[in-house]
Amino acid sequence: MNRYITLFLLLCFLISCKNKELINKNTKPILITKVNPFIGTGGHGHTYPGATTPFGMLQVSPVNGIASWDWCSGYHYSDSITIGFSHLSLSGTGIGDLADILLMPTNKEFDLSITPNSRDRLAYKSKYSHGNEIATPGYYQVFLEDSGVNVELTTSQRTAYHKYTFKQNEQQSVVVNLGFAINWDKATKSAITIEDEQTISGYRFSEGWAKNQKVFFVAKFSKPISHSKLYSDGIVSDTKSSEGMKTASQLFFKTNNNEELLVKVALSSVSIANAKDNLEANGFNFDAVKKDTESIWNNALAKIQVETPIDSLKTIFYTALYHSQLAPVTFSDKNGQFRKENDSIIKADNYTAYSTLSLWDTFRAQQPLLTLIAPHKVKDIIKSMLAYYETKKILPVWTLYGNETNTMTGYHSIPVIVEAYLKGIRGFDAEKAYEAMKTTMMQDERGLAYYKKYGYIPYHLQDESVTITLEYAYDDWCVAQMAKALGKEEDYNFFHERSKAYQYLFDNETGFMRGKSDDGISWNEPFDPKYSNHREHTDYTEGNAWQHSWFVPHNVEDFIKLHGSNTIFTNRLEQLFTENSKITGDNVSVDISGLIGQYAHGNEPSHHIPYLFNKAGAPWRTQYWVRHILDTQYNTTPNGLSGNEDCGQMSAWYVLSSIGLYPLNPASGEYEIGSPIYEKTTINLSKNKAFNIIAKGVSSKNIYIQSATLNGEVFNRTSISHKEILDGGTLHFVMGETPNKSWGLTKTRGNNE
Repeated sequence: MNRYITLFLLLCFLISCKNKELINKNTKPILITKVNPFIGTGGHGHTYPGATTPFGMLQVSPVNGIASWDWCSGYHYSDSITIGFSHLSLSGTGIGDLADILLMPTNKEFDLSITPNSRDRLAYKSKYSHGNEIATPGYYQVFLEDSGVNVELTTSQRTAYHKYTFKQNEQQSVVVNLGFAINWDKATKSAITIEDEQTISGYRFSEGWAKNQKVFFVAKFSKPISHSKLYSDGIVSDTKSSEGMKTASQLFFKTNNNEELLVKVALSSVSIANAKDNLEANGFNFDAVKKDTESIWNNALAKIQVETPIDSLKTIFYTALYHSQLAPVTFSDKNGQFRKENDSIIKADNYTAYSTLSLWDTFRAQQPLLTLIAPHKVKDIIKSMLAYYETKKILPVWTLYGNETNTMTGYHSIPVIVEAYLKGIRGFDAEKAYEAMKTTMMQDERGLAYYKKYGYIPYHLQDESVTITLEYAYDDWCVAQMAKALGKEEDYNFFHERSKAYQYLFDNETGFMRGKSDDGISWNEPFDPKYSNHREHTDYTEGNAWQHSWFVPHNVEDFIKLHGSNTIFTNRLEQLFTENSKITGDNVSVDISGLIGQYAHGNEPSHHIPYLFNKAGAPWRTQYWVRHILDTQYNTTPNGLSGNEDCGQMSAWYVLSSIGLYPLNPASGEYEIGSPIYEKTTINLSKNKAFNIIAKGVSSKNIYIQSATLNGEVFNRTSISHKEILDGGTLHFVMGETPNKSWGLTKTRGNNE
């Protein structure tokens, strides 16, 4: 009998161990606890702390009410006053807009007939303390000191949820202000209608960065509205509706011995009817929505998992991965409809339309990151860009709420499309996409007429001529690769030849790309490589010659030959990082930040530069400088970003570089090897497939790669292909304190075909 008891107990033990093993395998780590949304809300990061879902339509977030550069998102950590909570926010842009449909809970009645242009005259504003403020993925909370109201916010993809907790027996009221604007935004027409005792609706039309922004909304409250006051351009309305340029309302609710007031809000670019359709019908279950959104975020963050004993590195990484998935944002309604800038309404059939496409920034690392962690989103982003193309027969540059802002240089929707196609992402019309790319690069707008005539843009004919020429050259190379993939040989030859435009602007005597006259000989004089003049009478966009002379990602081998040799090239590269950081000029671009020598990590044109050492036979210098940037340009404080977040690019650089990879030329399908900082990284490609990166012995001192294997085979090159990653397996590095100058010198696959 004892024998059977022993066997039974042993069997129970084995089953218990097996169950624990299954639980451990099936339970995902709670990664949202590693995210700090306040990172980047200070300094010039321009991020917001409010609640959203991955690529969600709504970003419900506090608004400080200041119109200034560092308040581009509506919020800055240095502030301690709020005027309400809006439903559209920008993450890390250098231009401010949105902050639409503003709600503010309060416990007093106010005269809203005054329509102030600054927050100082807003009577319902409130102080708050960061000690009574919480932000996690999908959730935001703050205590309003002046009214004693505790505010909690969460959101699903298309519906925002507010929970206001008042003090016992306090008057419960909500101010709705559609006239107040920040930064570049200005209301042109708005309306509020009280539809029934629990519902209001309306719209806000505005112009600013987005020239034709139309936001329709519906808000439903958990309690009946006992009475209300509506205002139109400062005049009280005696009806249940108000319409004018600037409208506002104050709504009052009975306490009913219940201190909580809940609100849910939905928006649409199309109509109030569509906003109502977007509004979730499942009551006011705030906690359930919060829990669902947290689960969605946890799954999104689990796409890449890192292992390190250093908690701060986990916080920086997962916050960066979080910021990398805030934009672009959902723009189409539940029924697929969305508004274009010409006011036409179209329907996204079998895809989600996206806007807030910060392509000058995101084509570099954020979009490549999405090809790894969200390829289905990339397909829909491309279909969205092709829908925008139909308006003017030009691919988008920088879209905001369906509007083309034409912000920044180049047409970098092109590398996004080509990268996706060459990486095997399908589901969009490749021939249509090629037509859009070719048509865009053959039209005459934005300097292309000069580019086609001279082969480059002469400096005296258009500002920022050097930057624009270099970026058009890269876009041309990308079009050539798509032409080649589609069997269009004549087009391939044409665009490939034109992609050598950088050769016209390289001055071998100085080693810089310089502005050249239309005579093909004369340089722009006098020349100071440290000189910056922000966006006017300059050859460089938001920078100087030091920062903009390195953008030839599509033909680095030829670029090095222009310099003369690997040694000359790497010496000049090294000088970029060690030169003194003085920037000259009377109108220096504020975007030049995060300086290491003249390298400016706070702005995107510098992001690929440290990886150029790989191409010149000095990969240990890439390893050194990448690790130096990782260590010095990111931290866990609100000032933890050295420049604008720019819709995920600044963070995506960290995500990819910290795991040891970077797409120097995104459309090549290759990732350069840098210096991984985690002991182990797992990229979860699918349910049953992963790619692992192991860095044995890595530490703050052990930053250099000594040797490497890929799936057990010797790996002695400085790049790895997207296909190799998608195949799964393990890239294993052995790290050390001193450079191994012989590692990685095997000739890598070229990208200058």
